[in-house]
Amino acid sequence: MSYKLWILVAIALFGVGLALGLIIPAGSASFPSEDIAALSELSDILFSLPLPLMAIFIFVKNALALLLSFALSPILCLVPILALIANGWLLAFVSAAVIQEESLGFLLAGLLPHGIIELPAFIIGEAAALSFGAMVIVALFKKERRNQLLPSLKQNLRYLMVAFALLLPAAIIETFVTPLLLT
Repeated sequence: MSYKLWILVAIALFGVGLALGLIIPAGSASFPSEDIAALSELSDILFSLPLPLMAIFIFVKNALALLLSFALSPILCLVPILALIANGWLLAFVSAAVIQEESLGFLLAGLLPHGIIELPAFIIGEAAALSFGAMVIVALFKKERRNQLLPSLKQNLRYLMVAFALLLPAAIIETFVTPLLLT
């Protein structure tokens, strides 16, 4: 299957997550208070970092998430599938809550500056993970396809590097520009 089709599959899975996040009303899910306290503590630590370190942290976190998804993709492509659906769900769920509490303008100011780069990077990286994982699975069962495994790995690593390259400016924008738009 061509990489363009994997991009479409990744977009579709992300879309499923978005739809699930919109279907489940923001008030219907409750999080245990200890989870909220832990997230609050983590955000306090993150926001106390100097801005350059915060940008590095955001980049490394996002890059490691994509790398882990890629590395675990041969296990039935479960990690990239779950990552796409879960991230779509979380984005829609949180967006609905933010719109209720603030406004659509506030949400767009918080998401668009970095999201316009970060979301395509995420889709590109997860599509590479899906493509590689599927090739490994096919190669396990079809001996004649095993010679395509190394070229597939090399090509999908190139796509993963493109995703990493996009994550860097997204992290910088998220750290330095987005907060200015939200104040």
